[in-house]
Amino acid sequence: MNTVRVALELYTVRDETSRDFTGTLRRVAEMGYEGVEFAGYAGLSAQTMTTLLAETGLKAVSTHVGLAALTDEHLEASIAYCRAIGCTTMVLPMLEPAWRTLEGLQALAPRLNTIGQRCLDAGITFGYHNHDFEFASLAGRTWLEHFLEITDPALVKIELDMYWAAYAGSDPLPLLQKLGQRVALIHFKDMAVDHSMTEVGHGILDMQGITRFAHQHGIWAVVEHDHPTLPSLQSARMSLEYFHRDA
Repeated sequence: MNTVRVALELYTVRDETSRDFTGTLRRVAEMGYEGVEFAGYAGLSAQTMTTLLAETGLKAVSTHVGLAALTDEHLEASIAYCRAIGCTTMVLPMLEPAWRTLEGLQALAPRLNTIGQRCLDAGITFGYHNHDFEFASLAGRTWLEHFLEITDPALVKIELDMYWAAYAGSDPLPLLQKLGQRVALIHFKDMAVDHSMTEVGHGILDMQGITRFAHQHGIWAVVEHDHPTLPSLQSARMSLEYFHRDA
């Protein structure tokens, strides 16, 4: 198997981080994860977070930041925190229903381009993370197709969530190949036969093909499970084991 760098989206273990953020990051590093993607900072200062990352050896691969924190002075604070901890990618993880119409998207796109430009000026990649609604038909195309057309590919990248793409009926690998250089990160999560979410390598999605794509393009594999049925750290460990098979 081609090797890729693997990070954990900390939303997966949010039950653990809510109790003991620093201890959980230490356990994630001990498992063998090389990096993390943040879903909040647990109130830690940038200096404290930098010290924790240095101690654990974890790379701050990316961070999920909501739209409210990407506006005006909040955007400057978000960028400053990222720069301080060495995080080079900032991702908008979700949009409220008001933005999911064609009119909403047309109003939002210039804002996203502006955010992307401000991030780029600061040495940070800005991206958007999909769920399933982006693949619904909208004015003869999908929302995602409209999004890709009216946002600047140099300023707004894609963090493709393979599970949600597949859940919506889009084969993730051909989609990745079509997106090409626009893909900044990939959320690795698998799909069980009943279409529920499962750990990486325990489902029906083409993990080998997608892993090869990530390897060929130098893209981090970001493991995530939205609602683990196992203890969350056990789920994270099981997904990581997939990448170590035949390594």
